[in-house]
Amino acid sequence: MSGFVLVIRRDLHLAFRQGMDSLMVVAFFVIAVVLFPLGVGPEPNILARIGPGIIWVAALLASMLSLERLFQTDYEDGSLELLALQPVALEVTVMAKVTAHWLTTGLPLIVAAPLLAVLMNMPADGLWALMAALVLGTPTLSLIGAIGAALILGSRRGGILLSLLVLPLYIPVLIFGATAVDAVLGGFSAKPQLLILSGLLVAALALCPWAGAAALRQAFD
Repeated sequence: MSGFVLVIRRDLHLAFRQGMDSLMVVAFFVIAVVLFPLGVGPEPNILARIGPGIIWVAALLASMLSLERLFQTDYEDGSLELLALQPVALEVTVMAKVTAHWLTTGLPLIVAAPLLAVLMNMPADGLWALMAALVLGTPTLSLIGAIGAALILGSRRGGILLSLLVLPLYIPVLIFGATAVDAVLGGFSAKPQLLILSGLLVAALALCPWAGAAALRQAFD
């Protein structure tokens, strides 16, 4: 646990020193959502109907902005190899870096989401479902993204390749995250969707650190 905490503290310290990265993620999230009312018009009923999907798509794209740098910077300066040589399993290191990534990207998106939900005229009944879905879904996005970020190490045009790798895997999270809010707004229970999101998170917690560590070992070779 000490190695896990040290890696998180190190990544958070680096992220705070380069604070513009987190601000850019939140700014992209806000701008992407704000553009939709300008494009489709200010009709409250339309915005309320498409709001959950818009917020989820914007959150998904915003979380991808910093994925490429999850391992790339440490890989280029040799820090990643030093982290791999420490007496801690590489899977633990991957999980620590994913945790730091979520704290600097996913958590700010969750904090900004209620204000954007109000902008999209989302009823108050759907707000709790949106927040619950984001709390369960954004860690899954970071975990899945870690696999793609590890696979593209050393490749040219890694950003495009990363998008092609992780976007198809993001689709289930997007579908059940958006439909959880739609279910509540339609008078139904969001429990099935939230349970599926919980299952996806548990599966990602079990599989993604292992897969990400295997991809890093391949990059070292």
